[in-house]
Amino acid sequence: MHDAYEPVPILEKLPLQIDCLAAWDDWLLVGTKPGHLLLYRIKKDAGTNRFEVTLEKSNKNFSKKIQQLFVVSQYKILISLLENNIHVHDLLTFQQITVVSKARGATLFACDLQQSSSGEAKLRMCVAVKRKIQLYYWKDREFHELQGDFAAPDIPKSMAWCENSICVGFKRDYYLIRMDGRGSVKELFPTGKQLEPLVAPLADGKVAVGQDDLTVVLNEEGVCTQKCALNWTDIPVAMEHQPPYIIAVLSRYVEIRTLEPRLLVQSVELQRPRFITSAGSNVVYVASNHFVWRLVPISIASQIRQLLQDKQFELALQLAKMKDDSDADKRQQIHHIQNLFAFNLFCQKRFDDSMQVFAKLGTDPTHVIGLYPDLLPSDYRKQLHYPNPLPVLSGAELEKAHLALIDYLTQKRSHLVKQLNDSDPFTTSPLMEGTPTIKSRKKLLQIIDTTLLKCYLHTNVALVSPLLRLENNHCHIEESEYVLKKAHKYSELIILYEKKGLHQKALQVLLDQSTKANSPLKGHERTVQYLQRLGVENLGIIFEFSPWVLKICPEDGLKIFTEDLTEVETLPRDKVLNFLKEGFQELAIPYLEHIIHLWDETRPEFHNVLIQLYLEKVQGLMKVYLNSLPEGQTPVAAGKEAGELGEYRSKLLSFLEVSSSYEPERLISDFPFDGLLEERALLLGRMGKHEQALFIYVHILKDTRMAEEYCHGHYDPSTNGNKDVYLSLLRMYLSPPDVHFLGPIKMELCEPQANLQAALKVLQLHHSKLNTTKAINLLPANTQIQEIQVFLESVLEEKAGRKRFDQVLKSLLQAEFLRVQEEHIFHQQVKCVITDEKTCRVCKKKIGNRYKVTFFIHYSCRTINNEDT
Repeated sequence: MHDAYEPVPILEKLPLQIDCLAAWDDWLLVGTKPGHLLLYRIKKDAGTNRFEVTLEKSNKNFSKKIQQLFVVSQYKILISLLENNIHVHDLLTFQQITVVSKARGATLFACDLQQSSSGEAKLRMCVAVKRKIQLYYWKDREFHELQGDFAAPDIPKSMAWCENSICVGFKRDYYLIRMDGRGSVKELFPTGKQLEPLVAPLADGKVAVGQDDLTVVLNEEGVCTQKCALNWTDIPVAMEHQPPYIIAVLSRYVEIRTLEPRLLVQSVELQRPRFITSAGSNVVYVASNHFVWRLVPISIASQIRQLLQDKQFELALQLAKMKDDSDADKRQQIHHIQNLFAFNLFCQKRFDDSMQVFAKLGTDPTHVIGLYPDLLPSDYRKQLHYPNPLPVLSGAELEKAHLALIDYLTQKRSHLVKQLNDSDPFTTSPLMEGTPTIKSRKKLLQIIDTTLLKCYLHTNVALVSPLLRLENNHCHIEESEYVLKKAHKYSELIILYEKKGLHQKALQVLLDQSTKANSPLKGHERTVQYLQRLGVENLGIIFEFSPWVLKICPEDGLKIFTEDLTEVETLPRDKVLNFLKEGFQELAIPYLEHIIHLWDETRPEFHNVLIQLYLEKVQGLMKVYLNSLPEGQTPVAAGKEAGELGEYRSKLLSFLEVSSSYEPERLISDFPFDGLLEERALLLGRMGKHEQALFIYVHILKDTRMAEEYCHGHYDPSTNGNKDVYLSLLRMYLSPPDVHFLGPIKMELCEPQANLQAALKVLQLHHSKLNTTKAINLLPANTQIQEIQVFLESVLEEKAGRKRFDQVLKSLLQAEFLRVQEEHIFHQQVKCVITDEKTCRVCKKKIGNRYKVTFFIHYSCRTINNEDT
C-alpha cells in the first residue's frame, strides 16, 4: 500500500448533527438534522495542506428535514429533498425557484448531468415516490416530465444513472430500468445480507453496485465489466469515484482501492464516517455526525515514486497520465514506467504480457533479446543494463520465454522489412536510459533474424529452414554458421550458404557429409540438386564440384547438365561439352543426344560432334567385332550387329538420315573407303552426290532395295538436283562407271556389272518419276520392245490421262469465261441520262452533268451518306 490521500479536518465537533453534504468549487453545503443549511467557504493555504474555513451563510429555517442535497453549478441551482418533496433553490441566495409538486412523498432522487457535443449541459433526474419512479428534465428553470412513471417492485433504497439506464437497489434485489421508451426492467442479483443496498455512479458512465463487502461494476446493459469484484474489508455505506481510485466509507474508516489493477491502496482511520461527496476532481469530503474531513491527494510524483518502489507499475502509469507536466516530460516518464512494467512482467515470468508491452513501446529489440541468455554476442550484451538482476530461466520456462520472444521478433521483423527502403531516420528507445541502441534497420534485422534462428533451434527446428529460405533473410553468417554446426543442422547450414551465395562452402559441406553413414546428407543426391540450381554465373563452381558425382554415379551426375530446369538448360552447351569430353568422354554422347533430341539443339557443331563420337565408338567396337569373327565368316549387314556395336551403328545411321543440321562436307573425310559404306552413302546423298551414293548401294553393297529407298527419300520434282535421282539409278544399272569412280578405294571389289532386269523394274515401278526420252536413250540398242512394253503402256496411259484432264479443265475454264462475258454484257446495257432536272439523293441539289449510273449523288455528299456511287 501507499498513501494516496491525507485526511485534513475541516469541521470539528459541529454542534448540529450532519445528515447530508454537497460541494462545488471552494464551497461546502452541510444539511443538519434540525433542518439548518450551512454554507462554508474553504480556501487552501498555498504550499500547505491547511485550509481556511469560513461560514458564509446559515439558514436555520431552510426546512424541518433535509434528506438529500445535490448541487448543479452549471445552472447555479441546489436540488434538495426536503420533507419528502423535491425543491429547487438558487445556489447563491437559497431563494426557492420551484417545487416538483408531482413528486410529493419522494424518498430518494438521483441526478444525471450530460454534456452534449456543443458543450451544452443537460440535466435529468429520477425520483423515487413510494413504488414509482418518476423521470424529469430541467428546462427554463423548471423540471418537466421526461416520460411516464415506472412501477417498481418495491420502494427504492438506492439508485444512480448509468448512461441511458437507471440502476435501482431495493431491500433484497437490484434492478436495471432501461430508458428505451418501453421502460424495460431487468432483474440483476440479490443485495446480499446488508439491509441497505448501495449504488454509486462512476466517472465513466458506469455504476458500482454493492453486495455485502463486494462491489461490481455494471454498464447500461447490466453486464459486469470487471473480471473480479472489489473486495472491501467491511460493508461500504457510501462510495465516491476519483479516478483511478474508488473511495468507500466503511464503519470505522475510509478505504481506497483501484478497479484496474484491483488493489487496496490505503485505509484512512476516521471517527465513524457516514457521508462522502466531491466537488470535482481531487476534492473529496468525508463526514461523520459532527466532523467533516477533506481528503487531500498526495502529489502524483510522490505516489509514483512509492508505486515504482512497490512495483505497482500499472497504477503508476495511470497516475503518470494524469500529471500536469509538459507533454514531452509526461511521455518520457510514461515510457520509462512502461519499460519498467514490461521488465517486471518478464521477471514475474509473464513472458507473453511482457513482450506485448515491449512491442507497443518501440523498445530496442536488442535490449529485449538481452533478457535471454546466450542470444546476443557476449561483448554487446555486457553493454546492456537492466533495473534488476535477470531471472534464471531453464527447461520449460525457457522454452515458454523463447516462444514469446519469437512472436515479438516476428512482429518487429515484419514492421522493419516494410520500412527497409524508408529514408526517414530510424530510432528505437532504450529500456534503461544511457544504454546504447541500434541505429541501422539492416543491422537490427540481422540481429533479429539471427536471434529467431537460435530460438527456433531451441523450440521448433522445423521453422529454421523456412526462415533461412526467405528472400530477405538477414541472418548473420558467422554466428548462424556457428550455431547450426553446433546443433549438427547441416541441411539448414546448406540453405544458409545457398541464400548468402556461399556456394563453395555449401558444396564442400555436402561433399564432407556424403560419406558419413548417419548424416541426412549422405550420398550425392543433394549435391546434384544444388549444382542444378546454380546457373551459368556459377559455371566454374559446377565444373569444380561435379567430377566426384560423375565418377561415382555417371548417370545421376549427367543430370547436373541435362535436368529440365531453366538454370540447367541455359548453361553454355559448348563449354559443358568440352568439360565432358576432357574428363568424362563416355558422357559426351548422352549429353549431346539429350540436347539435340529433347532440347532441339540445331547448331551444326553439336550435330557434327555427335556424329564424330558415334563414328569413334563404332570404329572401336568394329575392330573388336571383326577380330572376334571366325576365319571365313562374313560380317552381318550394317546396323544388324549384335550388342553395343549394333546399337551405336544403328544410332549413327539413324542420325545421319534424320538430322538436317550437320555439315556433311566436313564429316565425309572422317569416313574411310574400306568400311562404313552405308554411312558414307548417306553423307554423299546429303551432299547431293546421288550417283556416288547409288554406286555404293548398287555395285558395292549390291542392295537394290536400299538403292530404291534412297531414291524415294531424295526424289523431289521441284529441285534440279533431286528430280533426276531415279534416272541416276537407271544409269547406274545400265551404264555403271569404273570402281574408282568413288575415289581411292582400297577394297578388292568385283568390276561393276550392268543389270538390265533391275533397270526394267525401275522403269515399270517409277515411270512417272522418269524423263521418258532420257530413260529410253539409256537402254541398250538391243533392248526388245516386249521388254519395255509395260513401261511404254504405263507412260502412254499416264500421258493420255493427263491429256484428258487438261481437255476437261480447258472446257471448264472456257465455260467460266463465257459466263463472265455474258454478265459483263448485261451490266453494260444499263444506262442513265442525266438532265437538268436530276438531283442528288443526299443534298437534293441538281447534278449538273451526265453520268451513266442508276442513281445520283454528289461526290462531296458521298461520305455523308456513306454510300458508293
